[in-house]
Amino acid sequence: HVQLVESGGGSVQAGGSLTISCLTKEYPYDAYCMAWFRQAPGKEREGVAAIDSDGNTVYADSVKGRFTISRDNAQNTLSLQMNSLKPEDTAVYYCAAVLGQVRNDQYFDASTYRLWGQGTQVTVS
Repeated sequence: HVQLVESGGGSVQAGGSLTISCLTKEYPYDAYCMAWFRQAPGKEREGVAAIDSDGNTVYADSVKGRFTISRDNAQNTLSLQMNSLKPEDTAVYYCAAVLGQVRNDQYFDASTYRLWGQGTQVTVS
């Protein structure tokens, strides 16, 4: 039973842009803290960006100023706009969700999140 479904991954040249999305049927969607994680080959999963139920956002230093996370509560959709992409952004990107508020130190802790998508590949060359 897939609860989070990512889409929009693909291949792009360095310096290019890509937007990935995550659709969920979880209710009430607007009460969930949502996040994007990524995992490159041979590396641990790392938090990229998160947005809580109030719309507050946090970003990993490596993507600050280049990536933008947003949510559309009417469409139950989470998005990640990625600009100025670099080869080191290459990874499988995962959507994650947890119901309720999250402490600042928990946003990029993968164990915080109870729901995960299957991932979408982003390749930057």
